[in-house]
Parts: sequence; structure tokens; C-alpha cells
Amino acid sequence: MKKTGVLLIQLGTPDSPSTSDVRTYLSEFLNDPRVIDLPWLGRKLLVNGIIVPFRAPKSAKIYKKLWEHGNGISPLLTYTQSVQKLLSERLQNDNITVEMAMRYQNPSMDVVLDRMHKANYDQIIIIPLFPQYASASSGSAIEKAMKLIRKWWVIPEIKIVSQFYDHPAYIDSIVERAKAFNLSDYDHILFSYHGLPERQVDKVYDNGLCEDQPCETTINEENKFCYKATSYATTRLIAAKLGIKESEYTVCFQSRLDKKWLTPFSDEVVEEQAKKGAKKLLAFSPAFVADCLETIIEIGDEYQEIFEEHGGEKVQLVPSSNDHPRFIDCLEDLVRTRL
Repeated sequence: MKKTGVLLIQLGTPDSPSTSDVRTYLSEFLNDPRVIDLPWLGRKLLVNGIIVPFRAPKSAKIYKKLWEHGNGISPLLTYTQSVQKLLSERLQNDNITVEMAMRYQNPSMDVVLDRMHKANYDQIIIIPLFPQYASASSGSAIEKAMKLIRKWWVIPEIKIVSQFYDHPAYIDSIVERAKAFNLSDYDHILFSYHGLPERQVDKVYDNGLCEDQPCETTINEENKFCYKATSYATTRLIAAKLGIKESEYTVCFQSRLDKKWLTPFSDEVVEEQAKKGAKKLLAFSPAFVADCLETIIEIGDEYQEIFEEHGGEKVQLVPSSNDHPRFIDCLEDLVRTRL
């Protein structure tokens, strides 16, 4: 039996909600050329001269609220540690060790992969915990892992999971979370995904642009790694299992930095629904396998404020997969099919 190491990679979190730790995290995150894909000098001036200095103090206050939700700990870290533990228990009799690292900050990929190097595995399976591929998330995590591994004198067999948005067990984990709510109680349903600049999805295509593809309705050979296409495909899979009609939901994108990002924007959809007279919205966040700042604070708190301000009553967040047994089933299957 091959000695196997599994590396789960999550995006990252500040070590604490202090301004200095948030500044360190934002600096590492936003200086990644796959996240802000501008020329080196432009990115450095924008990130280090404008975004981080002005955003860190404000973000620290938001992270403090998030830590309060997590009983003094980052919910993202807590859930990812739980997933690692549960998956380890599933695989402990198969000569498989499960490790977890953050793309940005701690536990760092440098430290964790150094430990995996010393363990002398026959094979390593790398699973970025991002259901839909995007260069700024999955691509960055895979690139960092390979940069570290390529320095090893002996490189074992490496297997990589680029995306798993359509894995039945992953879809089931979201569907099961939704069963805690009576869907008929809500006036409209949102499927809110993290936003991306339009230029980043355009780079998926050798010829043409994202808008030239049927990304809102179809997955094909050209758009199968397009984040917009896989986001819509994820939504269709969830909606089909829950019996949600297309007229009853909107796919939207949150956390934008400017207007040239994927549309429609989630906050604007929330406002529009309130102005139309909607009183209760149900919000899914299928790009996030673990609840975090973007789900708990942005959707749960900020969108709630927007909705109330324009006449609505309640934006109900459907929890992410987190450590749901069906999500662990998904990860277990992703590992076992690659052994």
C-alpha cells in the first residue's frame, strides 16, 4: 500500500483580528499576482500604497466581529481543522496522512509541505478547498505548492484536484444544509459567489471572451474551467435537487473592488429585491466550503442592513458545507479515486 499524503489548502486568515495581523494578511494576499493581476509595479503601488494602508484598520474591525462569531477564533480555521480531523479518521487505516495549510498566513504551506517532504510519501494528493476553479484561488494554491515541491531532490507522484463543483456529495452537503429552512417561506433565493474581475475569466479562453460562451446555461470544452460557467452550473445542480425554479433565484457575485467584475452584484440584487417588495431572502454561498468573513459578515450582516434599509426584513444565510458529513464524503471520494 502506497504511503500517501493529502494536502488540503484553504485561502487563509489573519492570525488575529489586530490591525497589524490583518495588514500582514492583506499584504500577502493582495500582492499575489494571481489575485491582482496587474503589472508588478502597478500592483505594488496599488496594494502597498493605497489598499492595505487604508483597508487594514477597517478590515480589522470586521475581523473582530467575525472572531466574535467564532468564539474568539477564526471560523474558517476552526472548520478547516475539523474537516482535516474528520477526513483523517476516515483514512487512518489506509496509510494516508491528511495535512491542512493556508495559502496565506498560518498554518503556512512552507511549513506544512516541509513536514510532508520529510515524511517521504510515495504520492501526494493536493486538494485546494475551492469547488469552482479560479486562478486567484485554486490556481494560486496549486502554483505555490508546486513552487515549493519543485525544490525537492526527490519528487513523489503528485495528483491535483483542480475543482469539484459538480461532485454529488459536495452538492448534497449544501442541499442538506438548506433542508433546515422552508424554501417556500422566502420571496426570492440568492446564489452568491465570490466575485472576480471580468478580465480574469476572459483569460480562460484562448480565443474570444467569456461573454462569447453560453456560461449561464451550459458547460462545454471551452468553458469548463471558467469560474462564471461553473458557478452557474453549481447553482443548477443545487436548484434541481431542491426543486427551485429558475424564476425563483438569482445567481450573483459579491466582494467586488470595481465595476468591471462579474455581474450582477449581490448587494445590488439584495437592494433591488427589497425595492420590489420582497421581505425574506434566502442566500446560498456555494463558492465557500467554510463559513467566513464573506458569508457570516458580508451576507449575514451587511446584506441584512442593506435589505432592511430598503424595506426588507430578513436575509437568511444558508450555512456553508463546513464539516458536514456529506462534504467529508466528497473529500474522501476525491482521495480514494486517486489512490
